[in-house]
Amino acid sequence: MSIKQKFSVFLASLALIGTASMTFVGTSFAAEKCGGADVAILKCDASDNPSNAKDTGLWKILVMAINILTGLAGLAALGGIIYGAVLYTSAGGSPEQVKKALGIFTNTAIGIVAFAIMYVALNFLIPGGVF
Repeated sequence: MSIKQKFSVFLASLALIGTASMTFVGTSFAAEKCGGADVAILKCDASDNPSNAKDTGLWKILVMAINILTGLAGLAALGGIIYGAVLYTSAGGSPEQVKKALGIFTNTAIGIVAFAIMYVALNFLIPGGVF
């Protein structure tokens, strides 16, 4: 099994373990009922001002989804940096492999900057910001 295959298996295992643990945490600690459904993350409070969107469950789910996607984007960037570093250190004088590794570093940096711009734009466009 090559290093690339071992790394792919490691990342797939890590993703599977993370998904399974999040599933079990969400279902096993449901402490409150909201509209007949067990909930663990969101609170089912009656809002004093129902016209305020930030007090709704949908808004809280949106914020939670954006936080999860931000974490996944960071994890993907970290994976890209690690993969590029492995390629760079194992190049052994191969200019093609060094060029490929530098391309991965460049694309990862562009992705991080693009995500940061999207994050700032989202907070600017939505009244009051998402967070």
